[in-house]
Amino acid sequence: MRMLSNATDAFQSYDYPVSAEEIIEGDGDMELELPNGTERLGDALSRSAPETFESAEDAEFAAFSGVSSKAIGRKGYSDRDPICMGEDGPDEVSF
Repeated sequence: MRMLSNATDAFQSYDYPVSAEEIIEGDGDMELELPNGTERLGDALSRSAPETFESAEDAEFAAFSGVSSKAIGRKGYSDRDPICMGEDGPDEVSF
């Protein structure tokens, strides 16, 4: 995902295994560009990071998991949710 490309590059510069604390100290002030604002990498990692990362991919997954709701579009929106029982949904269209 483009919003974490600068963080992904930073994760590649560490020797693994590495502690979350070391990444936060080294790159925690990095600003992540999100669809609805910005957020510090350190804030994202502190929400979901384990104590140690075994690989750059592990660190990247933790960053994706830890970003706030600024990283999503309309909160709670999905055009793929099934219709609840007892509700009338849109008419099906066949193409």
